[in-house]
Amino acid sequence: MTATQNYKPSDLVIFGALGDLSRRKLLISLYKLDEANLLEPDTRIIGVDRIAQDSVGFSEIAHKSLLEFLSPTLDKVVWDRLSARFTYIQLDINDLPQFEKLSAVVDQRNRVMVNYLAIAPSLFSSICNGLQQARLINAETRIIMEKPLGHDLASSKVINDTVAAAFREEQIYRIDHYLGKETVLNLLALRFANAIFTTNWHHSTIDHIQITVAEEIGIEGRWDYFDKAGQCRDMLQNHLLQILTFVAMEPPANLEARSIHQEKIKVLQALRPITDTTVEKNTVRGQYAKGSIHDKNVPGYLEEAAANTVSATETFVAMRVDIDNWRWAGVPFYLRTGKRMRYKRTEIVVYFKQLPHNIFKDSFQDLPPNKLIIHLQPKEGIEIEMLSKIPGIDGSIKLQQTKLDLSFLETFKDKKVFGGYERLLLEALRGNPTLFISREETEQAWTWVDSIQHAWAGLQDKPRPYMAGTWGPNTADALLARDGRTWDD
Repeated sequence: MTATQNYKPSDLVIFGALGDLSRRKLLISLYKLDEANLLEPDTRIIGVDRIAQDSVGFSEIAHKSLLEFLSPTLDKVVWDRLSARFTYIQLDINDLPQFEKLSAVVDQRNRVMVNYLAIAPSLFSSICNGLQQARLINAETRIIMEKPLGHDLASSKVINDTVAAAFREEQIYRIDHYLGKETVLNLLALRFANAIFTTNWHHSTIDHIQITVAEEIGIEGRWDYFDKAGQCRDMLQNHLLQILTFVAMEPPANLEARSIHQEKIKVLQALRPITDTTVEKNTVRGQYAKGSIHDKNVPGYLEEAAANTVSATETFVAMRVDIDNWRWAGVPFYLRTGKRMRYKRTEIVVYFKQLPHNIFKDSFQDLPPNKLIIHLQPKEGIEIEMLSKIPGIDGSIKLQQTKLDLSFLETFKDKKVFGGYERLLLEALRGNPTLFISREETEQAWTWVDSIQHAWAGLQDKPRPYMAGTWGPNTADALLARDGRTWDD
């Protein structure tokens, strides 16, 4: 099988090539893309880090990482093809003259230079300055930025301004790996290619929508970062709000990046601010205590290694979000995300309104609502929960709840389902910015989240404790109970 790409080959430069993100995600994704013959044959991978190493050593580290994080066995043909693309450059990014080493390797006449910043944002300025000084930025050069892009609006603007001084907006690819997931993209098809949903996707038919991003893991050694950020900044500001925009956006004019970005921005602009007067009613903060997950005892947040034992950082957030526009008037969105929860789960649940009259009281005193359940992970797929007649000829019509199940793995057995990083890496190499986040999106999201953080800062109470292995504090249940609803657990 041969590659059938029609885009220009790339010099993919990974800054922080020996770091955790590169070894756990990027190298694995590149292997999978090469395995599927989706990398242009002349594309090269240039690892950059300040650790003393050579290209052979980088290849050995990559091989070890793939065996550890992907599979204990690799396809020799694929590995040989991938490793032949590798070059390693030891480079101190704070020493700008050293960027001449990169200049000597990159071939911008025949390839597009794509720079992946798998490092802390505090180092972005040095890289941009170094690339400029070495004359490595032209009209085709691209830069991929990993979150977190700041901790509030002001710091986000500093990062964006730093990169914008060297690159035009259309050259900047802000990555959120959730936007590469099949089920997130399938929201576009589900909503805008199927009349059954397109004509029923508004306040007249939908009662409410729940979005859950639950993690089993704790902070995984990221104490210094996470304790300053918290779950709201780490997960809600990007992942959950991005999912929300795809669920709530108006139909774009087309599938081009500009059209989709414009509609997502409109949703973010329409989010009702959560302020000092509404924060206690509409939000819940939690912090995990010791407990058990899959019969394994795990420590509480304050018992983690190197923990600040008086920390008031939240590891769980739940909130009611209202969108002040015609389509969603009166339809609450309930968002929930937390660490050390019962099991890993990312899903969207759309609750449709109950019918006004029930002729099947022998089965249900009140007809349960239809639900559309969109699973993002770990099992990607879509379910529709509905009522059906129980087979029988006893003269009565008895109903039971049933599910129509569209599992991606079962339905598309002959199609390979890729992860978020694989898709987004490939789209960046192709030069397609549709699945990346614009500056205006980022800053609009921070504007809304900053108001919540400011309101929390004025509260006297700390995050409510919840036992690891549960669905969060009881106050999260009360958040929905006040509206006569429950979480879809």
